[in-house]
Amino acid sequence: MEKSVGLCFSMAPLFLMLCFLLPVALAAHNYGEALSKSILFFEAQRSGFLPSSQRVHWRGNSGLNDGKTSGVDLVGGYYDAGDNVKFGLPMAFTVTMMSWSILEYGNQMGSSGELGHAIDAVKWGTDYLIKAHPEPNVLYGEVGDGNTDHFCWQRPEDMTTSRAAYRIDPNHPGSDLAGETAAAMAAASMVFRRYNPSYSAELLKHASQLFAFADKYRGKYDSSITVAQKYYRSVSGYADELLWAAAWMYKATNNEYYLNYLGNNGDALGGTGWGMTEFGWDVKYAGVQTLVAKFLMAGKGGRNTQVLEKYQEKAEFFMCSCLGKGNRNAQKTPGGLIFRQRWNNMQFVTSASFLATVYSDYLTSAGKSLKCAFGNVSPAELLSFAKSQVDYILGDNPRATSYMVGYGNNYPRQVHHRASSIVSYKVDPTFVSCRGGYATWYSRKGNDPNLLTGAIVGGPDAYDNFADQRDNYEQTEPATYNNAPLLGLLARLHGGHNGYNQLLPVQLPSLKPIANKPTPAAPATKPAVKPAPVAVSSTKLVAITQKVTSSWVAKGKTYYRYSTTITNKSSKKLKNIRVYISKLYGPLWGLTKSGDSYFFPSWINTLGAGKSIEFVYIHSASPAEVSVSSYTLV
Repeated sequence: MEKSVGLCFSMAPLFLMLCFLLPVALAAHNYGEALSKSILFFEAQRSGFLPSSQRVHWRGNSGLNDGKTSGVDLVGGYYDAGDNVKFGLPMAFTVTMMSWSILEYGNQMGSSGELGHAIDAVKWGTDYLIKAHPEPNVLYGEVGDGNTDHFCWQRPEDMTTSRAAYRIDPNHPGSDLAGETAAAMAAASMVFRRYNPSYSAELLKHASQLFAFADKYRGKYDSSITVAQKYYRSVSGYADELLWAAAWMYKATNNEYYLNYLGNNGDALGGTGWGMTEFGWDVKYAGVQTLVAKFLMAGKGGRNTQVLEKYQEKAEFFMCSCLGKGNRNAQKTPGGLIFRQRWNNMQFVTSASFLATVYSDYLTSAGKSLKCAFGNVSPAELLSFAKSQVDYILGDNPRATSYMVGYGNNYPRQVHHRASSIVSYKVDPTFVSCRGGYATWYSRKGNDPNLLTGAIVGGPDAYDNFADQRDNYEQTEPATYNNAPLLGLLARLHGGHNGYNQLLPVQLPSLKPIANKPTPAAPATKPAVKPAPVAVSSTKLVAITQKVTSSWVAKGKTYYRYSTTITNKSSKKLKNIRVYISKLYGPLWGLTKSGDSYFFPSWINTLGAGKSIEFVYIHSASPAEVSVSSYTLV
């Protein structure tokens, strides 16, 4: 869990970060392995009903009544760090950065076999964000609170702490929270555009509403959700999130309204003036400036070019600062790591390194170099900077310590993380009490009983010192927003670039499984439409068809009985078939539900070549949306 700290900023250009490559030759790292593990970490942070595809087996269901006291379903989403609270602002930023990673380097993820897992990680977040936005001008920004959570040391599966839900609305605004969530929805909508157009459109609708809400009803979210102030205080205010959201809305829609918003508000909201010392869940200026620079290099400035060039100047000063070639440069440790603050410094390392990586590729695609105050810089040098930071994280540092749990041989084993530090509920279901967890598990000096694979911990101090102790929360606590930018970094370092134009929209590769949208609450009325038989989903290996087998009228509504058939068109048997169903407003027979997925009955182990299975459902609406998201050929 983050603790809010003050920011340093200046009207001078950005002076964020300085780094040097370590002066000694070190062994090459397995970036593909690190990518796989960094994605796996998100499964350990899941809240809600865990799916059968869950790979972190020591976790169980948790937070199953979240939102109930407020009359809204807020089950799901991510715990932010080593606690059991769901904070909306860092969660939305995590989703934005995971989506940006996929949009830039999805092809590399596909080549490594991790694109499906990365998209699943995004969807786990966006499914929750959709639930958290039940009305155009209402957004739930927190479930639980840090004060009661910090009083207890419990597994998520056992927690007895407050699960109160906190929201923003027109009378209690939160432009920073709504803006970041709009950015997350817009970025994710592009991820799903090819794989699930209806879900993509749903996300974009939410993004548009949230941007309008953030812009019309202005205010800081932590003035409305005051319990967040101690942990995720919006020190920078909301101006940067309004610009950040506008940039992502323009990228997702190509609507000139959002580009004009960036042009018209660049000075007033600080996009052309403020030079910040960080990029992260609170301060978005460097991210906005990098995106705007991409728009300019792609020739999209139009009548706003002159103003947008000021954004780009700040973006380039940020990059020069990282290399130590700016007018003001950032602090670094003796081992070469960017150092911003003692509490969870790694969040700034991964986020700044991601910006440097994408900017390096933008420059390469544009055939340009970077002009710094103390010399020109090639795109390759900028990428080398990012690589040096990743290599430090993975073990190329004075302590030879990997700050990714489970990577290498020397990594943190006493992580400040409730779930990993307490024996798994599946191993010993004995209830762990609030204070008993502190007495038995928190104070325990041994290694964590559960390996938090892929987690990036807070990292060393300003002198490369690090103490692997559970109570050393400043250095040993992980966070989702530490890992999110790292997905793109590791994919790029593992997969290379392949010479495509990074200024054009990246065409993501074909994907199985295909993610689908969550089941919404049934509306008050549904149109009574009797559709023709329709093939809902069809691939070379699996076909899905639906037809209406009967209908009747009851209490003024027309109900339909649908028969849905899943057919194995391959020459092999299918096993472990996972089905997603959305827009279902009635009972279903023939499948077993687990979490947000459906599975064949337990007595059907496989579906033979050419064989079919049928299930039926009844509701007073058009056919539900059905897709097979994963299966195994045997």
